Amino acid sequence: MRVAMVTTHPIQYQVPWLRLLGQRVGIDLQVFFAMVPDAAEQGREFGVAFEWDVPLLEGYAHSVLDNVSRQPSLTAFRGCDTPSVAWVFRDERFDAVIVNGWGTKMALQALWACKRLGIPCIVRGEANGLRPRARWKRFLHARLLARYAACLAIGSNNRDYLRAAGVPEKRIFSTPYCIDNARFRDAAERWRQELGVPALRARFGLDSERTTFLFSGKFVEKKRPGDIIEAVRRLTEAQRSDIQILMVGDGPLREQLQQAAQGLPVHFAGFLNQSEITAAYAASDALLLPSDSGETWGLVVNEAMACGLPALVSDQVGSAVDLVTTGVTGEVFGCGDVAALSALLARHGGGREALARMGQAAQARVLDGYNFGRVVDGVMAALTFVTETSR
Repeated sequence: MRVAMVTTHPIQYQVPWLRLLGQRVGIDLQVFFAMVPDAAEQGREFGVAFEWDVPLLEGYAHSVLDNVSRQPSLTAFRGCDTPSVAWVFRDERFDAVIVNGWGTKMALQALWACKRLGIPCIVRGEANGLRPRARWKRFLHARLLARYAACLAIGSNNRDYLRAAGVPEKRIFSTPYCIDNARFRDAAERWRQELGVPALRARFGLDSERTTFLFSGKFVEKKRPGDIIEAVRRLTEAQRSDIQILMVGDGPLREQLQQAAQGLPVHFAGFLNQSEITAAYAASDALLLPSDSGETWGLVVNEAMACGLPALVSDQVGSAVDLVTTGVTGEVFGCGDVAALSALLARHGGGREALARMGQAAQARVLDGYNFGRVVDGVMAALTFVTETSR
């Protein structure tokens, strides 16, 4: 089966399952990118230029299409404009095409090309019903989704969104959002064994005894990092003495956050690349993610859990319903409810042992149910369905 995958650029969470898919017997996979971003474009939302320090272009067949956009970008709809995708599909005679999302011009160009050429097109997107959308936009999404031969669901909220849009159950296939669990788990364990948690905490300027809560991500509005600082501010002095916050990341809100955190047990580590972020997980007791509904999944939750940390997340984080069971793998609080977040920090401030138990359960959950093997199984089921249906 000749299969094409169309996506904007090499994505660190996507490449591993593409490698696995390409290794399946009977699959001839070709991946098409609109661009391979430079350091400046890769780090645009972080406010720091960087390149991922894990290999993203090895182990699978790929090529970069001609991007004719006047302003090539990963964040703008017209930033990935590849009309040549139609000619490639025509010449290469693919049996099926997988498209990553529909939020770029490239993705829609791929869909239209498939419709003209009679090639089944499969889509994998992040949309869920948590984010408020105008009725007209939901209507257009439903019309668009009807044009795909199958949809790959990343989780429960995404599946519910597809159902509500009228996609029949038989055309929805489970491909759970995940990360390279083994790499994160093993790297965190190496940090703990080789350096030890006290030394790791010293590396970040942290107290070795306090319960450490980690925020990792872009310092942008949708992730609401300011809620964490305000929650700490509301604690009593005694409660603050039990905890500390490690803020990993960068972005437009950094200066504002640093000013708000003055005098509080909040430490800023800056941006950490893939090979470094596991040290922050190994040094911490739990993850904090207070994001709004713009956080359609939150793969940082998968990362933390793979490293053995529970997650304290808002109810608007897309992965909460799948990954976070209250008191078992973490805690869920109302988005924007700073008082509830503050109460959770106080409750768990002196409970590192309880957090560790939840972390073990969290790790087991992602290792078993949220891995690349399950993604490829779902993709294979979708490919079999669309090719048999199209005959």
